[in-house]
Amino acid sequence: MSSLPSGDKVTPWYKQFWPWFLIGILLSSIMFSITFAVMSVKSFDGMVVQEDYYKHGKAINMVLAKQDRARELNLSADLRLDPLTSDIVIDLSGDARPDRLYLDLIFPTEDDRDQSFVLEHVRDGRYITQGPDNLRYRWYLQIQPALENADWRLTGEATFPDENSVALMPGGRTESE
Repeated sequence: MSSLPSGDKVTPWYKQFWPWFLIGILLSSIMFSITFAVMSVKSFDGMVVQEDYYKHGKAINMVLAKQDRARELNLSADLRLDPLTSDIVIDLSGDARPDRLYLDLIFPTEDDRDQSFVLEHVRDGRYITQGPDNLRYRWYLQIQPALENADWRLTGEATFPDENSVALMPGGRTESE
């Protein structure tokens, strides 16, 4: 015989709330785990391992030497990006007037978005080139007189779109007008 009172009816487990609630928690945690695993594989940005500290230190010293040389030449630059024509205009002041300048726009988080431009000297320290359309977000800026083995470098930081000029200085300090 049964040990249950005759009036109570037992419902099967699959018709009750709590087993499905617990199964739902387990399935949702599996779903979130798979989603985050796929996202981490798709957005993998490489290992952050530095093997040769000596070479890295020498590179830092070269960058500092380029900034010191720019200070010796009293160099500074104002960069403007025309919102209508997308022209990049740099006004260079100081004791150097190379025939062309090399501008690197470096995106802080994704190196595949980095861009390089060659600016031609037009007159009295003014350099110009055609820039990209719809430049947005924050960028690190570097200008130098040669693509490789440049003796000076000016750096800065800008957030586009911005109609104000961005000052590029030897130490990387930026000022907007």
